[in-house]
Amino acid sequence: MIRQTWLTVKEAGEVSGMGERFIRRMVNERRIRFYRVGRFIRIEERDLLALMEANMVEPVRRKR
Repeated sequence: MIRQTWLTVKEAGEVSGMGERFIRRMVNERRIRFYRVGRFIRIEERDLLALMEANMVEPVRRKR
């Protein structure tokens, strides 16, 4: 059984290090998967981590 961790927008901002305002903007632009429970917005932690992983940029090694 996989345990789901639901985060508030504030918690998602803290976990990601991006801040609450940035997470809210991503929700408004539909750039992150979220769930609306009544008037509350919840983000599944694994969705947040998957988004961060998908946008990871590998460093470039320069030849000398």
